[in-house]
Amino acid sequence: MSRWNRIIALGVTLLLLLSPVTSVLAQEGDQPQNNKSLTIFTQYPVQEAAVGENVTFNLTLQGGASAQVVRLDLQNLPEGWTATFRGGGKVVRAAYVNPDNTTSVDLRIELPKEVKADTYRFTVVARGEKERAELPIELIIKEKLPPSLEFEIELPTLRGTTDTTFRYSTTLRNRGDEDLSVNLLAEAPENFQVLFKLTGQEVTNIPVPANGSKRLDVEAKALVEVPAGTYPIKVIAQGGEAKAELALVAEVVGKSDLTLTTPDGRLSGDAHAGEETSLKLILRNSGTAPARKVELSASQPSGWSVEFDPKEVAEVPADQQVEVTVKLRPPEKAIAGDYMVTLRARPEGGSYESAEFRITVRTSTLWGVVGVGLIAVAVLVVGLAVMRFGRR
Repeated sequence: MSRWNRIIALGVTLLLLLSPVTSVLAQEGDQPQNNKSLTIFTQYPVQEAAVGENVTFNLTLQGGASAQVVRLDLQNLPEGWTATFRGGGKVVRAAYVNPDNTTSVDLRIELPKEVKADTYRFTVVARGEKERAELPIELIIKEKLPPSLEFEIELPTLRGTTDTTFRYSTTLRNRGDEDLSVNLLAEAPENFQVLFKLTGQEVTNIPVPANGSKRLDVEAKALVEVPAGTYPIKVIAQGGEAKAELALVAEVVGKSDLTLTTPDGRLSGDAHAGEETSLKLILRNSGTAPARKVELSASQPSGWSVEFDPKEVAEVPADQQVEVTVKLRPPEKAIAGDYMVTLRARPEGGSYESAEFRITVRTSTLWGVVGVGLIAVAVLVVGLAVMRFGRR
């Protein structure tokens, strides 16, 4: 056998000897290997809390070489602190962990009342049968802000008439670290009513969350007519030991109150067809403010003419009156009878005040005499005709 033949034969022999080993390794490599390690984590490992506040961390356990019971413990927990692991509504010391699923456990930390504001660190330890996992926790304790309330408002003073509803829009803020149930009170002048409204609903108590705020409307209204003047209103918000006050002002200005009448109070008169008739009117202002630039107008039957002298009154002072003349002219062919004429007065910035007058139209006396004469002539002609033709 040549040298090359001996080398080829040796190679084939080695391949035949190694093939079973290669097959076994390949079969072992085809089997899945669980390389997951036991882990413990939380989405929020660093948190802040106020003095006297308890904290809960939501922990998650997963992985591991196999299903196992994992014991839970803490390292470096500050002295005086109380910590409990909770699962399924109960206090637990261990949890069952399946590699294919996650297991949730809550860690509840109760702080002592005398805890000082500082940064505290401790570690959650999870011990499996052959594995161990750790989770560093950082808890930052801050001084708790005491209960505190305050009002914010842009327009604390509003102006209106005696029948105005004064609406103040304000914000009530809770500057403390505790939720508050706040009672709302008001100190208002006599004959004033004050209401509190939250989103349109009347309230006397509202919840204000810690470091939060609520938008609040305060409505004030005089129940009776009050004199013009400045009326202070105090709003009080009381929540536990926290208290806030808000000073509001309602400025009531005078309001004119016009009426149209005549010197004798009668709302009627006489007029002759085709002739101008003058009536005296009284513009009386019984309000608490002058009526300015009072414009006069009328609604009259078709064909009538109505004029005022003057057409506009510059001012009717409060609790006084002004005399005005109205000139009426019915058409010449107006039929005798009663007609309604509406007279109106409107002050600047105010609404119309009106009164209806009954005007009795009378026809001319001359036409009456002519009518009587014509009737008499007609009777005479008929009488003569009867006498003449009656003899035949």
